[in-house]
Amino acid sequence: MTRALKVADREKTAERLLNSSADRSYDPEVDIDWSAPLVDGLRYTPEHRCSLYGTALWERMSPEQRVDLSRHEVASIASVGLWFEVLLMRMLLKEVYRSDPTSRHAQYALTEVADECRHSTMFARLVERIGCPPYGPRRHAYQLGKLLPVIGYGPALYGSILVAEEVLDRLQREAMADEGVQPLVRMVNRIHVLEEARHVRFAREEVVRGMADLSRRELPYQRWLIANTSMFVTRSLIHPDVYAAVGLNRDEAHRAALGNPHWQGSLRWAGERIMAFLDEVGLVGKPGMGAWRRSFLVG
Repeated sequence: MTRALKVADREKTAERLLNSSADRSYDPEVDIDWSAPLVDGLRYTPEHRCSLYGTALWERMSPEQRVDLSRHEVASIASVGLWFEVLLMRMLLKEVYRSDPTSRHAQYALTEVADECRHSTMFARLVERIGCPPYGPRRHAYQLGKLLPVIGYGPALYGSILVAEEVLDRLQREAMADEGVQPLVRMVNRIHVLEEARHVRFAREEVVRGMADLSRRELPYQRWLIANTSMFVTRSLIHPDVYAAVGLNRDEAHRAALGNPHWQGSLRWAGERIMAFLDEVGLVGKPGMGAWRRSFLVG
């Protein structure tokens, strides 16, 4: 495909996504009733997606403690999602900075930034409303995250976005269909899932185009970058402090979660579709396999 045809194809996709954004977007400040009471006894995530589900620690926890753990875990995931949304916005603005602002591609990137601003506010409001701390990533991941918009480029940049978005998307799709989950959490998930579908389409096509133009010399770096970024994303989802918040030994529970086959299986399940895509386009491979295994996205 010639460069002119590639640009035309990219513009056609962006035009379609801009139209979709105009037709179907949400304002969480208006579309969510933040004053509605939380429902006593309802979980905040499906029980089998809690990080300690199936462990000896889980068996010793009371039903109330399990619900409380799900509350703190959804707050941790939401605040990590917010952290990555901010990194995503920085990366998208980096792309816009060096693009023609009259192009539909740049304009859709700006539209996505606007979506992510609303999502970040929504996640912050959710954490506040359910009465949890904004856990965010652990300090080392937070500091390393500052480098991603600087060192990230090409298909690994968009691929990293996809890993974060699609892992979260699959967890949220399941939770929003579960009537045993708090209505507030289900509504937040529904808005995020519906709007992220456009972002996923945009990023997937950018990965395919980027891989087509990638030199063999650049491929190892792209594989290393996406694997390590993905590892930090999945390892950051549940902050160890959530366990202390529900009365457990922080370090013991954190070790139990990391070694828990059920939690590892949940992450592999959540990442099935994106990992199949990344493998198909050639972004999964050496020198990143060690990081992929530590991410639990690869067995």
